Amino acid sequence: MIQAVIFDWAGTTVDYGCFAPVQAFIEAFRQFGVEPTMEETRTPMGLLKKDHIRTMLGMERIARAWRQVYGRKAGEADVEAIYAQFEPGLLSILEQFTAPKPHVCEAAAALRDMGVRIGSTTGYTDAMMEIVAPCAARQGYAPDLWLSPDSVGGLGRPYPYMIFENMRRLGVSSVKNVLKIGDTVSDMQEGVNAGVWTAGVIEGSSALGLSEEEFSALPPEEQEARCREAARRFREAGAHFVLRTLADTPRLAAFLGG
Repeated sequence: MIQAVIFDWAGTTVDYGCFAPVQAFIEAFRQFGVEPTMEETRTPMGLLKKDHIRTMLGMERIARAWRQVYGRKAGEADVEAIYAQFEPGLLSILEQFTAPKPHVCEAAAALRDMGVRIGSTTGYTDAMMEIVAPCAARQGYAPDLWLSPDSVGGLGRPYPYMIFENMRRLGVSSVKNVLKIGDTVSDMQEGVNAGVWTAGVIEGSSALGLSEEEFSALPPEEQEARCREAARRFREAGAHFVLRTLADTPRLAAFLGG
């Protein structure tokens, strides 16, 4: 049976479309004369934030733009400098992006009625989660546990250690009894590397990259096309299942427990 569901945070359970970190990353790179695209910024989403910056700096177009500005390849000191801009920028706006997504509170309540524990992992740091978690709780969503990469020696996604630490603290007996749900490729990799059941959620995800208003405004055929593309990316990253919304979570947990 499923003993625990481990959710991601931004883009999965809060911050529809995962906009807080995107906004902060783009602004941090702008401070250094480089303008990343939305797609470039979202591609590494879910990683430890410094790893996210390293990945962006390694992208061909961004690396070329950096060389044009500075006449050299970006190095580790540049990662630290960008992060020094990114972190306070994100901390200053995080509280605005903590509202639970549709169906999250209902899904959590249904899982608890089934006797399922609710854990969570994130690419945010402890300092960031100390803003996000209390704000989300005041709005109705509070998992039994949250862990950041700080809890596992900085070894965030795609490493599996945040999931393993969730299992240890929640008293889960086997990876076969865990369902991980997230909204990015790195979430899928985290779940696969841990050997747990892994599912991607589409609506409100970073993979889809749209606000609720933007998604609702699309013609139905365009909605379906974009959802199919997000699902394809999740499956290619190893997802066992793809959910349209988190309303399907209790049903999936029951199916896996059956």
